[in-house]
Amino acid sequence: QVQLVESGGGLVQAGGSLRLSCAASTSINVMGWYRQIPGKQRELVARIYFGGSTNYAASVKGRFTISRDNAKNTVYLQMNSLKVEDTAVYYCYAGSPTGSFSYWGQGTQVTVSA
Repeated sequence: QVQLVESGGGLVQAGGSLRLSCAASTSINVMGWYRQIPGKQRELVARIYFGGSTNYAASVKGRFTISRDNAKNTVYLQMNSLKVEDTAVYYCYAGSPTGSFSYWGQGTQVTVSA
């Protein structure tokens, strides 16, 4: 069982920045971040493959940057120019490229105030 430990959520004013971190207990090909607002489906924010390829949701492109340190099995999400609508619980994700297996972190709250 792969364990994911998240950190870095919190409260920030609109226009501010936060950095999320997620450490995995082992090396995983794909790591990323999803977010969920109560009553809505969990949505992809960004993901990064072991080799460094990335995907971003259109709503965060240009504001968020995902990166990883493969030596530490850790993925980061640098969130800049935060908007109120970025408020959500952010979940770390790790899995295979095909989705044949996946693991989730416990979630960390990000709240952006106006």
